Amino acid sequence: MSINVGDRIPSVTLKHLTESGMQEISTDDIFKGKKVVLFSVPGAFTPTCSAKHLPGFVEHAEELKAKGVQEIVCMAVNDPFVMQAWGKQNNVAGKITMLPDGNGALTKALGLEMDGTAYNLGHRGQRFALVAEDGVVKGLYVEKPGAFEVSSAEYVLKQV
Repeated sequence: MSINVGDRIPSVTLKHLTESGMQEISTDDIFKGKKVVLFSVPGAFTPTCSAKHLPGFVEHAEELKAKGVQEIVCMAVNDPFVMQAWGKQNNVAGKITMLPDGNGALTKALGLEMDGTAYNLGHRGQRFALVAEDGVVKGLYVEKPGAFEVSSAEYVLKQV
């Protein structure tokens, strides 16, 4: 079952790379007391994700923050090293938090998994975006398979 508007973000602990090395980070810490946009991509360095999805949020980060968004998080079922490299390549520093969901724990808890085995991707997360305030989902925008419309930065910017 998929998460819905009005639901609380599940409590999950993930690992990510920081300047201090590998660190644990909890969704409770990410979302508590803040307005957060979380967008999920099927995979770092994949065509639509690299050409449009992440760059759109980098480009519109200041506009989102001007509308009260305190943190923008990019999530993918990829390892921390890949997410760090992808973030560096896209100059996300100070704009986007790169959140690796390496084992798909948060993706599964949200009920937004995708079976990409037909494309040799394994199990990944669907392409989506959500807006949460203090850990409660206020807007959820899940793409139809193969689409890139409602999870774009431009679309989300109109919703916040």
